Amino acid sequence: MRRSSVAALLVGVLALAACEQHMPVQYGPDGRPLPQLYSINSSQTGRIQLRMLDSVNTLRQASGAAPLQLNAQLNAAAATHARDMSVQNRPWHFGSDGSSPLDRVQRAGYPGTMLGELISETYETELETLGAWMEDPNTRAVLLAPEARDMGFNFHQDPNGKIWWTLVTGGGSRLVAGL
Repeated sequence: MRRSSVAALLVGVLALAACEQHMPVQYGPDGRPLPQLYSINSSQTGRIQLRMLDSVNTLRQASGAAPLQLNAQLNAAAATHARDMSVQNRPWHFGSDGSSPLDRVQRAGYPGTMLGELISETYETELETLGAWMEDPNTRAVLLAPEARDMGFNFHQDPNGKIWWTLVTGGGSRLVAGL
């Protein structure tokens, strides 16, 4: 698919995100909108995960890739890493215990092959974060990988409002040699 078509879809997804605003926009002395704290809690996790899944699948459909499904084990691995990044106060792919994304996915009991992990430290919404991931060719490749079938997505929000996002993709069951 052409880059302009993907960009148009991304604009549409972000426009839908704007519909979620519940507070009126306030403007600063320069006439620009003042930043608003995107405050979320664990009771919103399911809704946020489904909104991200729907948005990713819209982008995947536009690129000709099969849709993803949420996977409980990948969601758990993503939640663990989001919390751990907050504890470490740095966005990176290694856990405080030295674990890699593959280690965390295996610990969570995912029966398939882990394909990619995307992380973000931001004050932005999940859909703004998806937009940033889609702008980078490397993270876009993880989101649109044709072999991906499963997705896990979770977050941790610090008291100051900073959000640690983690998205993990997987590709079906592993084949076990010799069985």
